[in-house]
Amino acid sequence: MALPVADGIANLERFRLSAAPSDLSFDASGTALIIVDMQNDFLHPEGWFPAAGIDPAPLTAVIDPIREVAGAMRSAGIPVIWLNWGVLPGAPEVPLPLKRKGSRDGQRPTYGDPSTTGHGRILVQGDWGARTIDELAPEPEDIVVHKHRLTGFHDNELDSVLRNLGVRTLFFAGVNIDRCVYATLCDAAARGFECVLIEDACATSSPRYVTDAILYLVPLLHGSVATRASVLDALRQSTASTTKE
Repeated sequence: MALPVADGIANLERFRLSAAPSDLSFDASGTALIIVDMQNDFLHPEGWFPAAGIDPAPLTAVIDPIREVAGAMRSAGIPVIWLNWGVLPGAPEVPLPLKRKGSRDGQRPTYGDPSTTGHGRILVQGDWGARTIDELAPEPEDIVVHKHRLTGFHDNELDSVLRNLGVRTLFFAGVNIDRCVYATLCDAAARGFECVLIEDACATSSPRYVTDAILYLVPLLHGSVATRASVLDALRQSTASTTKE
């Protein structure tokens, strides 16, 4: 069954955006925002990543930008989709090679294992670690989709949700820009979606040169890159234009 689209989306005729490699113009009625992996196990001080010694500061730095973008999208009637890791207990659907990567070859707990900080199991759907951080709790009208790969399109309902909503253009925000954000964006582009990466609403714990590579590759091969300011400006202009009409 097709999921409902917020009533406000009908109020926007066109969405015009300043972006690289070129400006875009498309129907806002076919647009959605995908926010990737803003979860306790990655960002909370007692989550899986911080407990393993990964500094969450670069990731938490995009909380406010994401909140601002998500609020503007909702106000425009554009669906907000939270794409979160959410494995089954024991992570039977996660292949061994990915578990090895997640555990750094057995040096730390991985998907489905008990948390070393006592917060249930790592990234198990329904447990504390897999929940979106409190600062960005999804609104009732938002959509939450779980994944068990770096890409959000493997063996789950994301593609069906987007097709049923009539979505053709996807904006991306979240973490990590070089891992799950990039993998999902690449798969979306391969499926024919117009993809826009909001560069300052994404982050990673990797070195800066990794982000630079992603910001080079996305406009070259997979879609467009835009700033948060340009996205917010486009939403304001579209809304103002429609109001005048």
